[in-house]
Amino acid sequence: MAGNDTIFALSSGNPPAGIAVIRISGPRAADVLELLGGRIPRPRRASVMRLRDPADGSLLDETLVLSLPGPASATGEDCAELHLHGGRALVARVQQVLSRIDGLRRAEPGEFTLRAFRNGRIDLAEAEGLADLLSAETELQLRNAQALSEGVLSQRVQAWREELLGISARVETAIDFADEEDAGSLDAGFAGDCLQLAERLGEWLDAPRAEILREGYRVAIGGPPNAGKSSLFNALIEEDASIATPIAGTTRDALHRPVALGGVPFLFVDTAGLRDDTGDVIEAIGIQRAADELARADLVLWLGEPGQGPDESWQIATKIDIEPGERPSADFRVSSATGEGIDALRTALVDQAREAMPKPGQIALHDRQAGLIARSHEALIDAGGNHDLLLVAEGLRRARTAFDQLLGRTGTEDMLDALFGRFCIGK
Repeated sequence: MAGNDTIFALSSGNPPAGIAVIRISGPRAADVLELLGGRIPRPRRASVMRLRDPADGSLLDETLVLSLPGPASATGEDCAELHLHGGRALVARVQQVLSRIDGLRRAEPGEFTLRAFRNGRIDLAEAEGLADLLSAETELQLRNAQALSEGVLSQRVQAWREELLGISARVETAIDFADEEDAGSLDAGFAGDCLQLAERLGEWLDAPRAEILREGYRVAIGGPPNAGKSSLFNALIEEDASIATPIAGTTRDALHRPVALGGVPFLFVDTAGLRDDTGDVIEAIGIQRAADELARADLVLWLGEPGQGPDESWQIATKIDIEPGERPSADFRVSSATGEGIDALRTALVDQAREAMPKPGQIALHDRQAGLIARSHEALIDAGGNHDLLLVAEGLRRARTAFDQLLGRTGTEDMLDALFGRFCIGK
């Protein structure tokens, strides 16, 4: 991704649409407007212009355009926007014309946001939030992504970093005067200040991870063959996704379905029936995969004998329409055929999942973010418990480096492609 190129891309939805927005960013953005429209409009004012093909003067469109000079732009460099009528042929033709202009090329996925990051318009934590915002499908995912993209975490990390710099200055002062008779030791409150900052970091580490928001609360349905697992799976997701028959061993592999219930993301998993006496090699593989899925799940709905399911699993009595016994050990009694008890089970699942999700005002960290905060947390505890000034200073330096990596100020090149590759072209 050459930073001195001028790039363009369709940044609105695929045509046909009422309006199609083509974004342009780079040193030739204003030149493009003059080349197509004959003039450069006033900055940040929507202007109506007739756009023409420079090759033959033919009319492309009469539309709104915006000139957005840098550095006060989304990418930090000169930008322009063409708000075209959104027909397929028109959008394709304008992009063809742009691709023929010297110095212009089509943008790669995430390149606009990458330029914003490189030009200091956003930091890495905000970019991660923006990536989540584009893929958010539930209210919880949306709220967390908005908080990250708006800089809630970044502002907190910056405040921690400023506090850490103040603590580090006290250590450097002690080192500078280490040879003086009455100096060279840390003040009495130093260790407490390190541990108090570490404690505040620990509160963030105790919050749920963003991965559970993105992937969903994982609910696996387990039990012996022909216990009604696939029927319950279909009833919960309200879709005939899994084959359900009276024949034992029908389900050979784990089936996954992401579903939003009550604004909460779930991942439901239907598994093969668990038994020891199979002579079928394929079924045996499915049984092993089922065991792996039950171990990975946040919650298991167990349809087998009471007490034989994983710890903390919910005991589910199924087929109550044809086997109506009391079964007092069951947490829930359901019939996938009639729907009896399904709504109550679904409501309980939503309540359970909400407890595992971030609370209002709480930010769910990505594994990368949590790992770096954990590194700072550990370094602060080490510094607070040490008496060797050089080791204390090194611990504080490690904490500061982790904060810088979290915001993308250092040590991020190895993961930038993976992050910005998550973005669509035009963002």
